[in-house]
Amino acid sequence: MTREADLYPPIKALFERQGYEVKGEVGAADVVARRGDEDPVIVELKLRFSLSLFHQAIARQAITDLVYIAVPKPKGKQARRMLKDNLSLCRRLGLGLITVLPDGRVEVQCDPGPYAPRKSKVRTQRLLREFDRLRGDPNSGGATRSGIVTAYRQDALACAEYLAEHGPSKGAAVALATGIARATTLMRDNHYGWFEKIALGVYQISEKGQRERLRWRAEASDAETNAMPEGSEPK
Repeated sequence: MTREADLYPPIKALFERQGYEVKGEVGAADVVARRGDEDPVIVELKLRFSLSLFHQAIARQAITDLVYIAVPKPKGKQARRMLKDNLSLCRRLGLGLITVLPDGRVEVQCDPGPYAPRKSKVRTQRLLREFDRLRGDPNSGGATRSGIVTAYRQDALACAEYLAEHGPSKGAAVALATGIARATTLMRDNHYGWFEKIALGVYQISEKGQRERLRWRAEASDAETNAMPEGSEPK
């Protein structure tokens, strides 16, 4: 579909099958459908999702609660994610969403209506656990994910620092000295490649671990310096 007008026939047919009278380009609306004395239905047509499309649809909610947006069904690797994200946005805004396939078939992804979000206790608890486990405030809001300091990374850095200072050590000794109960498991799993097992339960820091430890320490020092008020001196 190369024109918004290509979306009109299948959308018109959809509502006519439900007993609506349908007309295009009524006032500022792309499509208006009426059925008896019921509130009118408005559909905004676009060839792709965009912020302006949502702005238009929200403006139509001043006329009726029954507002849909209609777009060709996206295709490609990111299509499923794109559709899911925009469907979620439609639901939050109380908008309906219709997608049109190349053969003219339509799929009503959701109907207009009030949104009642369901909270995920699991996600809430996971977020709060990560918040509580983070030592200090090591990240600037909006930083790229590759440079994020997680609680897991902080624990790994603490283990690496201990091994760098004390040499090969038993996991239990590292756990006791650092206060990181999962130190042995963390070094055994070795997700970052920072540790080497040299005997049963005994680990040392790897060459990569040495490099990464120094790099993260330098970045933390730079971040602390940059966060200082102008004119202050590091202590």
